Amino acid sequence: MNKLWTKNFIIITLGTLVSALGNAISAFSIALIVLRYTESTFLFAVFMVVYNLPKIVMPLIAGPYMDRFSRSKVIYTLDFLSAVLYFLIFVLLYNDLFLYGPFLFMAFIIGSIDSTYQLAYDSLYPTLVTEENYSKAYSISSMIYPLSSVMVLLAAFLYDNNGMRGLVWLFLFNAITFFVAAAFETQIRAPEAQIPIDGAKFSLATYHREFRDGLTYINGQKGLKIITAFFFLNMFAFAASAVVVLPYFMSTEALKTTWYTYVMAGGVIGRIIGGTLQYNIKYSARIRYGLSIGVYIALSFLEGSYLFFPALVMIGINLVSGILTVTSVNIRAAAMQSYVPNEYRGRFNGTFQMICTLGTILGQLLAGAMADFFGDRIVLAAFMGVNLIAVLGIMLPGKKHVSVIYNRAV
Repeated sequence: MNKLWTKNFIIITLGTLVSALGNAISAFSIALIVLRYTESTFLFAVFMVVYNLPKIVMPLIAGPYMDRFSRSKVIYTLDFLSAVLYFLIFVLLYNDLFLYGPFLFMAFIIGSIDSTYQLAYDSLYPTLVTEENYSKAYSISSMIYPLSSVMVLLAAFLYDNNGMRGLVWLFLFNAITFFVAAAFETQIRAPEAQIPIDGAKFSLATYHREFRDGLTYINGQKGLKIITAFFFLNMFAFAASAVVVLPYFMSTEALKTTWYTYVMAGGVIGRIIGGTLQYNIKYSARIRYGLSIGVYIALSFLEGSYLFFPALVMIGINLVSGILTVTSVNIRAAAMQSYVPNEYRGRFNGTFQMICTLGTILGQLLAGAMADFFGDRIVLAAFMGVNLIAVLGIMLPGKKHVSVIYNRAV
């Protein structure tokens, strides 16, 4: 059996963990500042939309390039750029130079970097492991972003105890760690077979041809189209959580950010437990589709109801949700990335990421607008109802085509 923990795999795992930690800090900390100064859920939602807006365009533009150029070079270049950007943010905040407009612009830049990095990572990652190790590899990958939530909890703790000044030094920490990660990522030696060996120049005509070929491939894959349609609505629904949960805690006198920290910690612990289980347990291929459907349905009820319970119960619900979320992510990611050929991964991942982000942005805007009128808890419950409808109306009728992908022996 081929070894999973190779030099390349260790570097990409640690480097992506650093990137996830840094992006979690920036998104949460700056959003917290915006929410404090504007005191508006809608403006808070606008900030999140601006952060996610590049994720609609950048993956679609970058997809053909990812299938022709070095994905590892893209990764370390973006991490070097992030180090510079976070140092600039540190300098601005340290000198109390916060203005809504400039930080909104920086959110756009961070979103552009984040989306392009994610596309490069999604396309490179499967080439660094053998197919027999996909399940274990994606169990590790599925824990990276949950682990980044630890930095969100740290940021919330620093804010509670030191106010805005407590967040400033996290950005300097970001700058340093991103620089170190990028330095190590330059040592990745990936078998990037998608790079043309003839050294042919990548012209605009070549770009158009690659773009069309990618769309033709996706259009011919009914199972992938069904999964993408479902995740458009799934991301639309779960976008409400990102918009309404923090404002709900901050506006509820008995909760505030302290309980937000504890409740979110429950989800983090759940995801770590779930990732550990996925690493050690290999589900039979024939049950993966059915297991995923059950998880999607359960999450609709758990996520839609937990804000109606006392804080201690919320922690327990988030713990279970975390375990289930990692289970579904692991099955879907491993199956899809092994199903899509390497020469099409950049374009497919770019299209998939773009559509999911579009769902996220639409969900954030609508949830933010509705929350001011109907309340945070009602909005979250309604949006989770949309997720349930998507499971029953898209994934179940598409079983014939989706199960071929989900039930792959990986």
